Amino acid sequence: MTKEFLFGIFTDETKLLASVRRLREKGFTIGDVLTPYAVHGLDDAMGLRRSRLPLVTFFAGLLGLTLAMGFQFYTSVFDWPLNVGGKPANSTLAFIPVTFELTVLIGGLATVLAFFLRSRLYPGAKALLLEKGVTNDRFVIVLERGRPDFDEKTARKVLQESGADNLTEKSIVYEETF
Repeated sequence: MTKEFLFGIFTDETKLLASVRRLREKGFTIGDVLTPYAVHGLDDAMGLRRSRLPLVTFFAGLLGLTLAMGFQFYTSVFDWPLNVGGKPANSTLAFIPVTFELTVLIGGLATVLAFFLRSRLYPGAKALLLEKGVTNDRFVIVLERGRPDFDEKTARKVLQESGADNLTEKSIVYEETF
């Protein structure tokens, strides 16, 4: 599959942020913004919705908590009950450290796995280098040119007025894996 893109290359994050806001005001859909570091307010300017990754973390942590408590309860009450001085076999307070550790471990591992799968950073994935030096010292706004509602003249005008250092066009051939 081949797609055509227009790149607006910036060296200043404030100009980049202003350009993203102006492009969104004009009705453009921002394909992506590549930055060397996190830019405060960029996700709001792009109109991105909140990530669902915290839900993955929560439910995986809940699974870890359930597995840890269930396993410890099963082993100490049903499978191998020990009579230690007449105390009850179910000593839930003693289960807390292991439960906490497994909750954090399973929640963290599931979050990392979900992030890597969602962002397609799995082993064997080919890196797509859009422009030399991107994310080293330059900021790039990526606009998809092939869209039916894309007005190239207006996009170029907005990018240049916003302070883009360079505008480049590129066709990229890639394979969809999902």
